[in-house]
Amino acid sequence: METMTRGELAKRTGVSMATLRYYEDNGILPAPRRSSNGYRLYTGDYLVKMKFIKDAQSLGYSLKEIQETLQLLSQEDMDKDTLKTLVRERMVDIQKHIDHLEQMQIHLARLLHTPEDDIDNYIQSFRVTE
Repeated sequence: METMTRGELAKRTGVSMATLRYYEDNGILPAPRRSSNGYRLYTGDYLVKMKFIKDAQSLGYSLKEIQETLQLLSQEDMDKDTLKTLVRERMVDIQKHIDHLEQMQIHLARLLHTPEDDIDNYIQSFRVTE
């Protein structure tokens, strides 16, 4: 099985060694095994995990969400049906968020049609007069 050092993993994934250290220290990535001289030895599956992390971050997932997902994926009882269920649940959550954002957009658009005098009065109500 091919192994690589932290520097090699950093280079191949485009992240800094400090980022890899942070991910390990915070349980996002599991600690790799060590060689007899103490060097961390990363296997190819770390490339897959790092790609997952970077892809998830680009989609707006927090590191906490990514960590939780990686932990779920690493469980022995994880199978394709369970994964599909998790994906469907996430899609429902995203749709709820989209619906909420659309409602906010409608509300803000209505505010743009508020008469100027009403806007001025509204702003004045926040000013402290002595």
